[in-house]
Amino acid sequence: MSGTSTGTVVDAGTDIGMDTVVVDTNVILVANEAHERVGESCVVTCVQRLHALMHGGRLAIDDGYRILGEYLHKTEPATGKRAGDTFVKWLLRNNFNPARCDQVALVETPERGFESFPDDERLAHFDLSDRKFAAVSAAHKERPPIWQATDSKWLGWAPALQDHGVTVEFLCPSDIQSFEGAKSARREGVG
Repeated sequence: MSGTSTGTVVDAGTDIGMDTVVVDTNVILVANEAHERVGESCVVTCVQRLHALMHGGRLAIDDGYRILGEYLHKTEPATGKRAGDTFVKWLLRNNFNPARCDQVALVETPERGFESFPDDERLAHFDLSDRKFAAVSAAHKERPPIWQATDSKWLGWAPALQDHGVTVEFLCPSDIQSFEGAKSARREGVG
């Protein structure tokens, strides 16, 4: 999959050069081992990425706490000991620290959800609940990549997002391709 226009594939050993990133919630859930269909290497990659981010990176979220709210809804930062819970606890301690977290202003619109979400027909069916991640990346001055672990719909959206300067990094390429293959087989009535 590397070399395709569907985004950047990153393996667990890649030096990620810890700049600013946007983290899709499924990365946190995989790190929490809350996704039963992923392989161990995907869990390890997500845990390593979140750990590296907490120890030397920067996170971009929206200033209306849509992303943080979703993280909180799906984790237990107050009591949980899993890697994703620890990451959300770190974010709660650092969301006002400009050295570690950028809060990006998003303007809501009825047409696309957010003014900064790319106006592109190829993205017309983009999940409404996921638009905040792309909108944060598009509105941020650095256009940070979005880390994506398991949502195979992003494979189809990545080329259009890339055309608008939004990069998706697929952290678990084997798993996400497997999920997409299973979905395609179901749509075609196979299996």
